[in-house]
Amino acid sequence: MNSPISEGPGSILIVGTGALATLFAARLARAGHQVTMLGRWADGLRALREDGARLVNARGAEEKYRVSVAADPADCVPTRYAVVLVKSWQTERAARDLKLCLAKDGLALTLQNGLGNREMLASELGRRRVALGSITTGATLLGPGLARPGGEGKILLEAHPGLEPLARSLESAGFVIELVQDASSVVWSKLVVNSAINPLTALLRIPNGELLVRPSARALMRALARETAAVASAEKVTLVQRDPVRIVESVALRTASNHSSMFQDIQRGAPTEIDAICGAVTRAGKRHKIATPVNQACWQLVQALSERSADRRAHRD
Repeated sequence: MNSPISEGPGSILIVGTGALATLFAARLARAGHQVTMLGRWADGLRALREDGARLVNARGAEEKYRVSVAADPADCVPTRYAVVLVKSWQTERAARDLKLCLAKDGLALTLQNGLGNREMLASELGRRRVALGSITTGATLLGPGLARPGGEGKILLEAHPGLEPLARSLESAGFVIELVQDASSVVWSKLVVNSAINPLTALLRIPNGELLVRPSARALMRALARETAAVASAEKVTLVQRDPVRIVESVALRTASNHSSMFQDIQRGAPTEIDAICGAVTRAGKRHKIATPVNQACWQLVQALSERSADRRAHRD
């Protein structure tokens, strides 16, 4: 097992307190790294502070790992390495927080869904202090500070001169790392997966693997993947794997029991990342005069679900 990347407290900062943030924090802490989680969700912070980052293992047993918790970025100064795992609509706030606590020679790695996250972080932190990656490992949030892993995948990372120590730390926590020379390939390959799986599972309220056994859902998933890949090609992006359908179906199979992040958002009545996923594909398609009717329909349908949830919250308030 590799040693922690630094000896100081909070040597790895996890920005976020959701399912993947909890998974990363727990696995890094289990590997011996000092971890701090930065977030705003009061219930999540309370649970993490009291009980640590908790995972439900394959036997159904709960594992607990001690982490530090912060609601104020000033408590995270100086951060050498940060992993950003908040929703795309929270990126602007995450960028402001990191501007306050990231060391001058620090590095923030975004593993978020959708387009535009790296650019938003770089606008506050500078391009050299932001690295891009994507992950196909899933996790379901069962409660504040409690997550269930939903299938293993790879972490694709752009080749970045300052990323090697953090990549080694992630490997020591059991994550499979693959370096990719073309950063745009990383984000568009993840976008193919997100656009094909997330909206359908959210709309149908089913786990990822169910898309493979419902013929109509599988056909829609394939159509979404092909549309997104066509737009990526127009953007002159080469995907990590050339067959978009094969990419998506392999992820759906590997994470069969997982509830996608968008499905979890709909269940909680929370905002979704649909605008940065199917919305982004639709907008890019229009720029290139490429029709993306299935992405556009999913964008609007998930938006309609989110609007209904927002109306219900307003009525309760």
